[in-house]
This record gives sequence, structure tokens and C-alpha cells, in this order.
Amino acid sequence: MSKTKKILIAVSFLVLVFSLVNMTRIFLRDYAEQQKISELTKVWRDSSGKGGGDTFPSLLFNKANEPVILPEFRELYERNPDIVGWLKIDGTRIEYPVMQNPQDAEYYLDHDFDKKENHGGLPFLDKHSQTHSSDILLIHGHHMKSGWMFKDLMKYKNKSFYQEHATFQFSTLYEKEEYEIVAVILSKVYRKSDDVFKYYQIENVSTPVEFDSYVQNIKKLSLYDTGVTAQYGDKLIVLSTCEYSTENGRLAVVTRKR
Repeated sequence: MSKTKKILIAVSFLVLVFSLVNMTRIFLRDYAEQQKISELTKVWRDSSGKGGGDTFPSLLFNKANEPVILPEFRELYERNPDIVGWLKIDGTRIEYPVMQNPQDAEYYLDHDFDKKENHGGLPFLDKHSQTHSSDILLIHGHHMKSGWMFKDLMKYKNKSFYQEHATFQFSTLYEKEEYEIVAVILSKVYRKSDDVFKYYQIENVSTPVEFDSYVQNIKKLSLYDTGVTAQYGDKLIVLSTCEYSTENGRLAVVTRKR
């Protein structure tokens, strides 16, 4: 065997070993993240059961007429008060806490529930959204190759999946809510100078005219007709994630509170 061939074999072997080590590292990282999510979900479900499950009133007030945190949130809130909601979509792996860090809007891009650095992060509320006062709640989430976070939103590209999963549950700290899908759109993150509709610029939507214009633009971009629309006074949730068919692409599922 020639010296050159021996070198090539050695290099190939090292590349293989490096690849296997890297794959193992990614697998272990993803597994640890999934275990953490499973643990959070168990806390949520167990606490929800203590409160009577679906029969628990959607909104309660104490004697001072102040809203009371739902039982399913109490343990999680004590652990991390950045939690602002819980999102669950049937037919997907999406069942996560929704976070919002007051000091750093993008903190949960790469941190887990216990504020440790984490590749997958958690779904988080946009800095221009507040659960108690905003007409539009924009929730960001990673499109993870492992299938976690918001990758399963890609299922909504197919109208048949939408037809079977036209609603989902979102709970704030104080109220259980259900949302129905208005539109599923493909868009992208544009340059600031681009004169084009940007679904993620919700800070520009405050008046009835601006709200109606926002909804009309969303409906124009919709991949299919849902037969559902929204008008000023409705509360919207926009679920946003990366979509890789175009540079800086985004997929958004736009919904209204029922």
C-alpha cells in the first residue's frame, strides 16, 4: 500500500470519528432538551389536574377583584416568573411554555426554562406583545431539525392538516383560551428599506384601520382559504418560525381568539 493511500485512509478515518462524535454530541444535547420539556409538561399537567382540568373556570378573581394565577402555572411561575403562557397544538409536538424576559427580548432564543444556555431555547413572546393588553401576540420559536419547538408548524402548509387541526389552546397565567386559524402564510424578514407588508411589525398596528389592513394583507398571503377572518376588537396570536425554502424565510400561523 502506498504512503499516499495510507494517509488518505487515516484522514478518512479521522473524519469519520469526528462525524460520529459530533452526531453523538448533538443527539445527547437534543435528548437532554427533550427531557427538560417532558419534565415541564408533566408539572403542567399534574398541576392542571389539581385544579379540576378543563372544568376549572377560565378566569378567577380574589376578594380584591384581582385575577388569580391558574393552578397549572403556580409551580412553574415560582420556578421562573418569565413564563407568560402555555401553548398546545394537537397533532404536533408543540406543547410548551411561552416565555418573555423583560430585560432581553430574545433571551429565550438560546436559554431554557431554568435560564441555562440551550441551543433550542423556548417559544417566546415578542417585545411588542403583552398578554394582558396587546391585540396581537407574536410568538417566536425555532424550527429545529430534531422536530422540536416550532418545526411542526410546517404541517400547516397542507390544507388537509389544517382542516383536522383548525384550533389550538393557549393559556395565559390567568385564563384558558382557544384560537382558530385565520391564515397560514409564507413570508420573510425584509430589509428595513423594503416597502412591503411585514407581518412581524405588529408595533405599527394600533388603530381600527391599521388592524383591518393587517388582516387584509395576511389574507392575501394565505396559502389557502380558511373561511375565517378577523376584525378590530379580536385578539390575534401569530406563531412565527423559520422556513427554509427562501433566504430569511418565515412561516406564520395567524389565529384569532374564539
